Amino acid sequence: MIYDYCVIGGGIVGLATAMKLLEAEPGASLVLLEKENTLGAHQTGHNSGVIHAGIYYTPGSLKAELCRRGVKETKAFCDEHGIPYENCGKLIVATNELEVSRLEALETRAQQNGIGVKRLGAKALREREPNIAGVEAIFVRETAIVDYLAVCKAMARVVVSRGGQVVTGAKVEAIAEEAGSVVVDTGDALYQARKLVACAGLQSDRIARMAGLHATHQIIPFRGEYYRLPERRNDIVQHLIYPVPDPALPFLGVHLTRMIDGSVTVGPNAVLGFAREGYGKFSFNPVDVAEFVRFPGFWKTMRANIGHGLREARNSLFRSGYLQECRKYCPSLVLDDLTPMEAGIRAQAVAADGSMIHDFLFLETPRMLHVCNAPSPAATSSIPIGEMIASKVVASRRSSAATPFNRAYFTGKQMRV
Repeated sequence: MIYDYCVIGGGIVGLATAMKLLEAEPGASLVLLEKENTLGAHQTGHNSGVIHAGIYYTPGSLKAELCRRGVKETKAFCDEHGIPYENCGKLIVATNELEVSRLEALETRAQQNGIGVKRLGAKALREREPNIAGVEAIFVRETAIVDYLAVCKAMARVVVSRGGQVVTGAKVEAIAEEAGSVVVDTGDALYQARKLVACAGLQSDRIARMAGLHATHQIIPFRGEYYRLPERRNDIVQHLIYPVPDPALPFLGVHLTRMIDGSVTVGPNAVLGFAREGYGKFSFNPVDVAEFVRFPGFWKTMRANIGHGLREARNSLFRSGYLQECRKYCPSLVLDDLTPMEAGIRAQAVAADGSMIHDFLFLETPRMLHVCNAPSPAATSSIPIGEMIASKVVASRRSSAATPFNRAYFTGKQMRV
């Protein structure tokens, strides 16, 4: 049969897109292909489980808008499907005067984004969190925690209830775009669809190139290494505890995160990964490494972030350095508190000029839409992201006008190809 839609990728963005496609076009036929035997096996299943309020994003930007909608829609979806979540809130803690000035800018940004926050002095911070040291803090009320794998499973049930198929263990080996359809070969079966949407995360650039698209960027894996605190320290904090982000650095920094199962984690750092899907500390995939070392943008990125990269690598190798990052705002932690847990891997899209792509990046042909970058917080924003993608795909399918072939673009910024 020829499906109306084929979605590649069983992470939370792919599932949300499939769900929204079937909502936008009831009765359409759809198949979702996931190469692993379980859904959400990679980025979705290895994140910190935070429903972000959106305090960090530029007011009026697409990321800010999608995150603000995502907070409400994720919680509403959880309520509808009986998925537990906790509105524990987040404290962003300043430990010196420079961070206080940055905190003030964040507070202004939160107000512009319509996010409810409360400024706390040192005394009020100690009253809320006796184990946390800081000179000032911002309390973000809407931040919550959830199990995103449970969300994925519920989304899959919705897709099936609307007539869609979810096929796991289906690794895509070839994609061919024809005049009226796209054919996807998984080795075991051929799937033909009038429209294809690829939400392949860590493999998104490879899937795009497999389909014949001219992808000038590359996915560079960055490991986010976490530690879990021992069970006896599960009550060390009542909220999520985040440092004030350094605007010169691409990641948020090490934080204390309460998990929905009651445990507390510390992390992540951000170190170069030597395997796109290798979660052990010394995972190494020679194909992955050979690919990024041949990419000029990789070396430009490394040069631009050499100091930060060396510091993160040192802290990855030596727990004592990692501990110092944590003790800036949680001084009671000791080395034995840092017990190992599996890392996460971030699919960082890097342009040929070495710049890290922090916005949405799509590649498009008449019958395909490839989501090559869905920036953080993609899990929080997955439902409105899925709606945005679905509305675009459905509109293009219904339109009689031909879409320009092999077009690449950022949201709000044209990219030359």
